[in-house]
Amino acid sequence: MKQGYIQIYTGNGKGKTTAALGISLRAVCAGKRVFFGQFIKGMEYSELRAPEYLPDFVIKQFGRGCFIENKPEEGDIIAARAGLEVFDAVLKSGEYDLVVLDEVNVAIHFGLIETGEVLKVLKNRSPGVEVVLTGRYAPEELVEIADLVTEMREIKHYYKKGVKARTGIDK
Repeated sequence: MKQGYIQIYTGNGKGKTTAALGISLRAVCAGKRVFFGQFIKGMEYSELRAPEYLPDFVIKQFGRGCFIENKPEEGDIIAARAGLEVFDAVLKSGEYDLVVLDEVNVAIHFGLIETGEVLKVLKNRSPGVEVVLTGRYAPEELVEIADLVTEMREIKHYYKKGVKARTGIDK
């Protein structure tokens, strides 16, 4: 692509990572290369198997597990910072057409990385790279520089009825 844009999927509704996976599938099926990195997440998700089916799709996790109900620990900060360093290199390389920073907004919200650091990484990217940032709590500074912002709003969710995350649907 000549010009890559910045997209944000945020809000408290379900579907941010799912939307990012959808655009990733579309990109790979159009012959593009995708790097999909997950902040915070360190658990087993079905999308981790995607490279078995999609050779131009790379996925890596930069988390130790979901701490959202607890307070982040030093190891969570180290993992997020290591992830940001990987993203910096990936975005500069121009090797990928689409790069997804999954849950980056949450990583910022919990103080694992800083908004300014993410802005710097985005600014220094290869110009043809499309970028998707996901997660609740998108900082205003990122919203301002984004070219597309979609907010997912929860209206109703089966989790509130006690339904656990289901493999292949929610994880």
